[in-house]
Amino acid sequence: MSPASEIESTPPRTNAPAYGASKIESTPNSRGASVVSENIGVLGVKVKNVGPWIQRDIEQVKECKADAMLQALLQRASSAPETEQPELLQKCLKAVLPVCNGQASTALVKSSDIETALNEYVCPGVENNFYGPFIRATNIALACLEEIKIDGMRAPVPAVDMICQQNDMPMHQMHQTKKSIRKPDVVILPLNSACAPFQDETGDKKGKQTNKQKGAQKNDEKDDDQRKKKRKAHMDTNATAKPKKLPWKDVLACIEFKRKTAGRTKGIKLPSPTYTVTDHVPTKPEYLPVDHLKAEVPAPGPSHTPATQPASDTAPVQSSGLTTAQHSKGRSSSKRKAADTLEESAAKRSKGNHDDKDADADADADPDVTVQTGLYAAEMFAANLGVNYLLNIIVVDDIMWIWYYDRQGIIQCSGINFIQDLPRFMVLLYALQRFDLHDWGRNKDFLPIEVEGKLCHEVKIDDENLGEVDLLLHTSHDERVTHYGLQGRATNVVPVTSEALTKKYGKFKDGMVAKIYWGEASRTSEPEILKKVEEIAKRHATVQDHVPQLLWHHTFTNPTAAIREALGVPEPTTGSRVLYILVFPKLLPITQLHGKELFDVWRQCIACHLTLWKEGVHHRDVSPGNLMWYWRGDKRIGVLNDYDLSSLADDLGPRGNERTGTVPFMALDLLTEEGQRGEVKHLYRHDLESFIWCFAWISLRYENGVLLSRRLRPLDDWATVGAVACGVMKYHFQGNVKPPARSHIDSSLWAFLVGCFDVLETHTFNRRKQLIRSIIDADQPTNCEESESDPDGFLQSFENTKGWAALSKLLSEPSQ
Repeated sequence: MSPASEIESTPPRTNAPAYGASKIESTPNSRGASVVSENIGVLGVKVKNVGPWIQRDIEQVKECKADAMLQALLQRASSAPETEQPELLQKCLKAVLPVCNGQASTALVKSSDIETALNEYVCPGVENNFYGPFIRATNIALACLEEIKIDGMRAPVPAVDMICQQNDMPMHQMHQTKKSIRKPDVVILPLNSACAPFQDETGDKKGKQTNKQKGAQKNDEKDDDQRKKKRKAHMDTNATAKPKKLPWKDVLACIEFKRKTAGRTKGIKLPSPTYTVTDHVPTKPEYLPVDHLKAEVPAPGPSHTPATQPASDTAPVQSSGLTTAQHSKGRSSSKRKAADTLEESAAKRSKGNHDDKDADADADADPDVTVQTGLYAAEMFAANLGVNYLLNIIVVDDIMWIWYYDRQGIIQCSGINFIQDLPRFMVLLYALQRFDLHDWGRNKDFLPIEVEGKLCHEVKIDDENLGEVDLLLHTSHDERVTHYGLQGRATNVVPVTSEALTKKYGKFKDGMVAKIYWGEASRTSEPEILKKVEEIAKRHATVQDHVPQLLWHHTFTNPTAAIREALGVPEPTTGSRVLYILVFPKLLPITQLHGKELFDVWRQCIACHLTLWKEGVHHRDVSPGNLMWYWRGDKRIGVLNDYDLSSLADDLGPRGNERTGTVPFMALDLLTEEGQRGEVKHLYRHDLESFIWCFAWISLRYENGVLLSRRLRPLDDWATVGAVACGVMKYHFQGNVKPPARSHIDSSLWAFLVGCFDVLETHTFNRRKQLIRSIIDADQPTNCEESESDPDGFLQSFENTKGWAALSKLLSEPSQ
């Protein structure tokens, strides 16, 4: 797999019945921010560009009751998290009442100050005036809650010691070569992480620590009094100050604030003088849909104009992922807005708006609060490897919603009025205070370590055949491919070294890479498919040596369905995902090649693909990132890579109708409304068409293996719009093939491409004529299903073109 290809991964696909079924139960066209990772080199990570894709994920949010979420979080923080304890919530609600009623205190704080802070919070004013009172109330509560012991609950975790910290400052992070800038209002951090930026500003040493210093720090943390004094000092001085350069890797959760109306003076009740345990009272709204706030403001001024507002002259294009996804009650037409915005953004980019001069202004972009918080979640996922899940909180006036994100999707709980129902807010803090980093979603199997001044991750897994397998993942390497988004496979590709694997296989010339991704639990896994591929390779020379060599793999037993079962989310196992790690020898990207060398490797991949298809392994995701090569002596060997979206013809599970692939390279039939709904059977000809689009993409965007400047890459716009709109653009390109503005492409390659597109058009015309004749002959419309055509014959029609023959002849001639 390519460690640095621009369009590497493909989006998650949902299960669909076999072709011909009367009903499609899933949403095969569901595509969200996974598209950003496919096209991160083209699309970038600016809010205005990626916000609409994040919104598509948000629109598919599932819902649960607030008490179910609190119960699940308490269960996770309990001393027996695997044992069901239905009484935990009621027990904890009673236990926190002294804190709510101002009757608890410590040597350093008293809980009566919580009421003082909340009384300040409800006063009228602009949004950022409320960060301070909320932070003070939260941190005072945490200090008091630390002293409360409840049977069945764990003690607080001093190594984390969570604290609420104001941010409201730009936070930067690199995604491949693109820098994101985000500005969360308030964050939850470990205490040491919250203190670090201010220690650095005052001249304290913040740099590297020796092992001896680290040991001393651990001893200091055991000194409870010293830790509490440090915490109190930070609360008093810096918790409501703005830190500089907070790293995303340290953020445990983000809290985003909004006011229904700026400076509102009515509607927020004062704190209750006395709190008791009551049933949860539904808020209005109970759940927070996208654009909820903007729908309530009758005449927004310029500062409140929705970031997702479509231009009035932009024709709405119903793109993938918008028509069939289930959504929350009360949701507005935001799905249409997401589609419109994608088209509007693409139009602006196509007019030459490609510079990055307004990067810092991007931090102040104002999308809907649900999208904004989703953007923060994407940053948090990207900052740490193998993250299991995340929590964020949205606060609108006196109501908060807990948002849970994992690779299966997003869940929001019903609203909690944290002022009138203060006990539930205290229970939430009580649970989170007892979370270790693993409970916050960090993956305990990926241990961050520093090697030669660079961040790496160490993984050690017991293997029944090899014993302990050690992996050192070079996560700071320039060739690392990261994922940006909220749900789906979330593929990361990282250079890796391993003593155990080197001992078994020896050293590889180009090294090894680890592929880390979340695969659907119900699907045939990539290791299983590669096992089938390996068997086919033994019988067919076109496959042997042309498929990736799987050195080692491991499946982590942490299905995402578990939390959904606990929360009572409908169909909790549908789309459940598990984490895989696979290790391969490193391969080289096809985009490095040009001319006859490009054609040679490309043709080898086609031959491998054809044999696998006829043997029952359907790749279904042909893209430049999956076409690779390596040297064997002085010959380049093409490799068809990446089988995690492949299917087996004899698999009893979902097969023909699911929409799979990377949008810019998908066949035109699959980029229609019907194709995106899963109503078009995926055939061999669709994959071969993808090969041709890949060849065109590489030839027209690269010169001698070097990426052209942006103004010379008009095809980039294919990667910035929805699937249906991309299909329209590609259809226009195919019907109006003309030489590029700059003649960097060899004439023989251009003739070859034109010939291939001519054959594609001829086949399309013939199929259309056949359909028309069948309707005429039957004297009524016919809903006939296209069967699998002769793969060899379809490929032969391209091999018979003059351009193909000319390039093949060049390959047969001896090198000069």
